[in-house]
Amino acid sequence: MHTTEMPLPRPDATWRGGHLLAVSDLHVAVAGNRAVVEALRPENPQDWLLVAGDVAEITADFEATMAKLATRFTRVIWTPGNHELWTHVSDPVRLRGEERYQHLVRICRRLGIDTPEDPYPVWAGPDGPVVVAPLFVLYDYSFHPPGTSSVEEGLALAHETGVVCTDEFLLHPDPHPTRQAWCEARLAYTERRLSELDPTAKTVLISHFPLVRQPTQVLRYPEFAQWCGTVHTADWHTRFRAIVAVYGHLHIPRTTHYDGVRFEEVSLGYPREWSHRDAFTPRLIL
Repeated sequence: MHTTEMPLPRPDATWRGGHLLAVSDLHVAVAGNRAVVEALRPENPQDWLLVAGDVAEITADFEATMAKLATRFTRVIWTPGNHELWTHVSDPVRLRGEERYQHLVRICRRLGIDTPEDPYPVWAGPDGPVVVAPLFVLYDYSFHPPGTSSVEEGLALAHETGVVCTDEFLLHPDPHPTRQAWCEARLAYTERRLSELDPTAKTVLISHFPLVRQPTQVLRYPEFAQWCGTVHTADWHTRFRAIVAVYGHLHIPRTTHYDGVRFEEVSLGYPREWSHRDAFTPRLIL
């Protein structure tokens, strides 16, 4: 499952006034979103940017966008969303599943961007030191919609109501037999890495999908929650000493707290969702 060689950690610069900022769901295939991304700039030359997935569906768009961000921010840290993992009909890169993910990891490494496969960097700002951990764990359909108690019942309800995520057609789990199996493998790998951290270390946890189910309770279509995470990360924010948990995917940017831990949903989303808001800026994390 984990096939690429892990590089040595890059040394972290002494803090000189920058901040941890976060974005997700940039969806640069949309013209209005590309204009927003073009305007993204750090306020301080030492700012870091956390990118919590769904940058682009097409590999070339992903690489071009991440290259721009890498030239603007001192450090960029990425974890994939579901859209990056699609094998889209318009993408000349036909890789699927694990091979596609590892291809994106290699692109990020060429650009000097940290991924879930790399040593976790340490933020040395005034709230630090804090381990900044990008997590890629997928989902396993365990956020069952109301009135259902199994994966089969939940998916059947989704198909009956017509609320079915495009992942079912474009996100392939190869070589794993199912998305649930890929999620299980990612959970084991990620949990092992987090468990190896200094037991006193504070963390910022970055995932495309929320680590807890509560944020999905405001979805207009509760059936969609099945594609939004896994119950197996429900205690990670406390177990792994998070001071902030960053996520996207829901396109409902807001700040909430669970078990005393701050959760930040940092998505841009689509113009129909953000056009009525104030001008988009990355969310301040630390």
